[in-house]
Amino acid sequence: MNFDLKTIRQQFPALHQQIHGKDLVYLDNSATTLKPQVVIDSISEYYSTINSNIHRGIHYLSQRSTECYEQARETVARFINAKESCEVIFTRGTTDSINLVAFSFGETFLKEGDEIIVSAMEHHSNLVPWQMVCERKKCKLKFIPFDNDGVLDLEIYKSLFTERTRLVSVTAVSNTLGTVNPIKEIIDIAHSFNVVTMIDGAQAIQHMAIDVQALDCDFLAFSGHKIYGPTGIGVLWGKEALLDKMQPYQGGGDMIETVTLEKTTYNKLPFKFEAGTSNYVDAHGLAVAIDFVSSIGIETIACHEHELMLHATKGLKTIENLTIYGNAPIKSGALSFLFNGVHPADVGMILDKQGIAVRTGTHCTEPIMQHYGIPGTVRASFGLYTTIDEIDVLVNTLIRIGRMF
Repeated sequence: MNFDLKTIRQQFPALHQQIHGKDLVYLDNSATTLKPQVVIDSISEYYSTINSNIHRGIHYLSQRSTECYEQARETVARFINAKESCEVIFTRGTTDSINLVAFSFGETFLKEGDEIIVSAMEHHSNLVPWQMVCERKKCKLKFIPFDNDGVLDLEIYKSLFTERTRLVSVTAVSNTLGTVNPIKEIIDIAHSFNVVTMIDGAQAIQHMAIDVQALDCDFLAFSGHKIYGPTGIGVLWGKEALLDKMQPYQGGGDMIETVTLEKTTYNKLPFKFEAGTSNYVDAHGLAVAIDFVSSIGIETIACHEHELMLHATKGLKTIENLTIYGNAPIKSGALSFLFNGVHPADVGMILDKQGIAVRTGTHCTEPIMQHYGIPGTVRASFGLYTTIDEIDVLVNTLIRIGRMF
């Protein structure tokens, strides 16, 4: 598919509506992306035809449903260049994936006094699970600080390692600051200390190419709804050798090999970590979304969104009394800003009346807000269907809002 923005936008039915009598300008893509018609149709067709539980039936519909589910796993594996498809585990989303690693890795490898490193800019889903495992296992959590531009301090990062460091978990792209972190360097530093790495790819998977073999990370998590797929489906990728050693996160059907009243033996990968009835319909929808993105080209999307970021940043910098939070040299996806002395919710409500959908608040990154001493921000975030004209509508509306206050 050529990058014909008009044609691409026609494939997203949610874009073609009015909010409060204004054409919708959807700039809340970091929270969730809209869905192309091909994804919507694939889910409807699945429920209308082959819907049947997987892995448990010998009849045609169950066999066909199982094939679709496992084909979806193969699609994900190709998209992130996994070595083996069995390394791809379907979860409910990034949060579920990180909790899986926190529990299973923690129960298998962590002992009292061990240490985990995360950054101070993490989404709560890549912070709270590690706080919980540290409390449970009596481990210590350490933090990589960031400066006022939203750039991680890698020199301090290097100094955090000791012989007790067991894992580093860092976001690839900040959902609030838009910072693109140097995750390859972060991974290489951790590996030089023989430390396992986890990458939160929720805000990266839709904006840039992710190659887990080239990165050499040990775990990667992302959500389907961030990459134009359904909600309620996500991915945990992990190196097979690590996943094989880890205890299951949940017990139930499909994750077992044999069960007696006395003892249960566990299934092989990836099924060991997929207890119960899987979300097979949305796994198929995710695969369709990935194929849609691949047909456009992730590099092409990245170039388009880079132009959006440059244009939006230039426009916002012309507005008096408006501060942008996050000025890293490499950014993607999101712009956070605040009018001096104006609560972000007030700005968000006025923008909504003009048909402009943005996110306001702390964006599940309260430590970032504490760093800057602010109550929250207004966040505009971009997708592959966002246009320069939409950015101009946002900027011009913000100029009028600035005059109001």
